[in-house]
Amino acid sequence: MTTSQQTDPLIGRVIDGRYEVRSRIARGGMATVYVATDHRLERRVAIKVMHGHLSDDQAFTNRFVQEARSAARLADPHVVSVFDQGQDGDMAYLVMEYLPGITLRELLRDHGALSPQHVVDIMDAVLTGLASAHRAGIVHRDVKPENVLLADDGRIKISDFGLARAASANTATGQALLGTIAYLSPELVTRGTADTRSDIYALGIMMYEMLTGEQPYKGEQPMQIAYQHANDSVPRPSTRAADIPDEIDDMVLWATERDPDERPADAQEMLDRLHEVEAELGYTLSSMPVQHTSVLPLDDTVALGATTSFEPQRSTTGTTDPLGPMIATTGSVKQLTATVDRRRRKGLWMFLIVVLLCAVVGGTGWYFGTGPGSRVAVPDNLVGGSPDKAAAALSDLGLIVEPGEEYSLEVEKGAVTSTDPAAGDLVYPNSTVTVNVSLGPKPETLPSLAGVSFDDAKATVEDLGLIVGDAAYQFTSDVAADGVIAASIDGEDVTAGADTFQGKTVDFVVSVGAVPELVGQSQDAATAALDEAGLALGSVSEKFSDSVAKGNVISAHYDTPLAPGDSVDLVVSKGQDLVQVPDVVGMTVNEAKQTLEDDDFAVTIDSNIPEQYWDAVINDLFAVDSTDPAAGKMIKRGSTVTIVANL
Repeated sequence: MTTSQQTDPLIGRVIDGRYEVRSRIARGGMATVYVATDHRLERRVAIKVMHGHLSDDQAFTNRFVQEARSAARLADPHVVSVFDQGQDGDMAYLVMEYLPGITLRELLRDHGALSPQHVVDIMDAVLTGLASAHRAGIVHRDVKPENVLLADDGRIKISDFGLARAASANTATGQALLGTIAYLSPELVTRGTADTRSDIYALGIMMYEMLTGEQPYKGEQPMQIAYQHANDSVPRPSTRAADIPDEIDDMVLWATERDPDERPADAQEMLDRLHEVEAELGYTLSSMPVQHTSVLPLDDTVALGATTSFEPQRSTTGTTDPLGPMIATTGSVKQLTATVDRRRRKGLWMFLIVVLLCAVVGGTGWYFGTGPGSRVAVPDNLVGGSPDKAAAALSDLGLIVEPGEEYSLEVEKGAVTSTDPAAGDLVYPNSTVTVNVSLGPKPETLPSLAGVSFDDAKATVEDLGLIVGDAAYQFTSDVAADGVIAASIDGEDVTAGADTFQGKTVDFVVSVGAVPELVGQSQDAATAALDEAGLALGSVSEKFSDSVAKGNVISAHYDTPLAPGDSVDLVVSKGQDLVQVPDVVGMTVNEAKQTLEDDDFAVTIDSNIPEQYWDAVINDLFAVDSTDPAAGKMIKRGSTVTIVANL
């Protein structure tokens, strides 16, 4: 048992009073797989234990139960058997058939492209197992090389029905895209639906990869690969690898048709065609390029010898005589003794050779299994801790520590951000592991954003690793609509640019253009303009105006800065302030003057009496003859009215 495995709290634990965990096989994002001993049935099993932090997530728990139910419905030699499923406290687990060996992914990684006959051999087994699932009404939904197991004893099985669904339940939610993106069918990408033909598409992609050593679609982002699945046709494998028969080329193209109706209906139909291709090409079952060794019994011992039976020879008289031919050949007891001695010595040498080979195999197994050559897992609890503790933990595992640095938004400065190889990866003793230490957020220089379009400003901020924060909108005539008026970080103005760090949030003030022109428009037109600009009509007051026509806007008033949704007050013209000239003819000059001034008119007097005498009592002695303008005339308030009064 390796040091990394000794730190696993499940090693040595008996789950549910029955399954004793012996060692860890693999660790994934949802669960860890261990080798365990079933004490009740005295057999070795594989047990998949869901990660503890997912136990409260009902969706993950349901996937566990679904995998058990789906696989348990299948009884096929090419499907990994699920024996049990249960809950031990807050720990959900599945008990499965234990198959020492490798996955198809590991085989492809080690050997690259396979020969067409090897591909046919593997596909024969995989299709047989998948056909059994399709007959049972089960869609696997996650067919890929990682889920094809190549056992040491030569068996080939398909595993991991965690995403399986009933074939009739072909409408999917977000779970439809849980399958690996490289093997998703076009209908899963575009419509989120899956049926048996989606499994066939994944098989076609997997078959292409086995023949060429690479996947048909590549891209830096998952969505680029998904787009190619939805819009491109898979090329013929023979365009990238020679010596691929046309029949196998055609099978790949048939299985990967973008239209599901053009593919095989299910695995059985594709398997039938595969058998025809085998016959046409004259293929027979070949041996796989993988070492086949015996499956260890429960006590880890291996039988070193075996008995072989021989058919006894019969004499010419019909009686059984095991030494008959030998005696006939030698003709004497001496020669017989010499022959027996030679055979005894030969047997001894054969026994010594077998013992030596077993010692070599055993020593090699010890060296790479538990000895100095065994691989260890990079600890997964180093991130966020101190570099010294990380170096000590790696050194204890016999690894060489190489310091590294990298900027990080999540890990504080001076703490471990990552390791290379990554946590959980298996490495050999004396391997070098780089421990990267956080330098904190990366410094960046933000350029001037004044007047830049908001979309360009956001792109600049995101390209620098900054975060686009809140955006407030304002009316202004100084900056074009959708241009940046101001930008700030933590309340500090950075509109003209500033030195900052990745991860900082930039808030914006963005222009919506100038306030609409309202003066001189009718009240209705001004109200419509405000509504179109996203502004509200506030109070409306009226005022006489000599220059603005009645009913039109004289002025608009609002708070600044003005933002969408704010209100604008209007002052609307009542037109000119006109007053009727009263009839003062016959009144004394003083009476007429007072009457006109009460109506806000200015008064002048036109008379043949010298002006210096009007301020005396004479004003009350003379009557008004006429006015200019005449009585009844409508004139502007404050205008001058001339009184005519003569002797």
